[in-house]
Amino acid sequence: MTEFNNQPQQPQKDQPGDQPKKSELVEKIQQLGQSNVPQAPDSNIHVLPIIGQVEGHLQLPPQNKTTKYEHLIPQLVAIEQNPKIEGLVVLLNTVGGDVEAGLAISEMIASLSKPTVSIVLGGGHSIGVPIAVSTDYSFITETATMTIHPIRMTGLVIGVPQTFEYMDKMQDRVVNFVTQHSNIDEDKFKELMFAKGNLTRDIGTNVVGQDAVDYGLIDAVGGVKEAMEMLNKEIDKRKPDEEQVIQ
Repeated sequence: MTEFNNQPQQPQKDQPGDQPKKSELVEKIQQLGQSNVPQAPDSNIHVLPIIGQVEGHLQLPPQNKTTKYEHLIPQLVAIEQNPKIEGLVVLLNTVGGDVEAGLAISEMIASLSKPTVSIVLGGGHSIGVPIAVSTDYSFITETATMTIHPIRMTGLVIGVPQTFEYMDKMQDRVVNFVTQHSNIDEDKFKELMFAKGNLTRDIGTNVVGQDAVDYGLIDAVGGVKEAMEMLNKEIDKRKPDEEQVIQ
């Protein structure tokens, strides 16, 4: 005979491993310092920030602010495939990072079929230079800086001629990309790269705002407004003419 237990069920107690779920409001305050986050309307322009250090094959310490190239590559492919996205804005504030990862990102941006614009905010140093010039048009704010210097290697380096030849070839890849995607000539870029006395305990040159434009490295001084105006202009140019209605 089956017996039924009519005693009221006791509420289940939280298990020791259960963590209380944070409310969305608390998360917003912790992440952004405010409760109301402005919502952007649906836009045909995608914004791609490259912040901190470009992380490549080696994982950097957790305290470093990084941009992982394995996160950017799928985004760039999705931007190319998404018909709703008609333009790309690249926001740069980076100290540089992995050379091959930076060149991979630069080549991906340069190969997009859609209009692209970059803005150097704060800094676009080292391998950030090829990324900045990889777009169709580049801007730099008046106070932003760009450091041009030879490539370096960290960790164990084998002191043989092959190592130096490899570094020389890698440096040529950076020089060739920058000169092909900007208005600076190779001799001037190498002169800035190997200049002495500009950087403490190092060789290279630190260019600020208008200087980058005067050298031909960046197209113009400007910020968000100028970049959006240029991008919208390029988008309108590439739109097909409206089909005429024939009666």
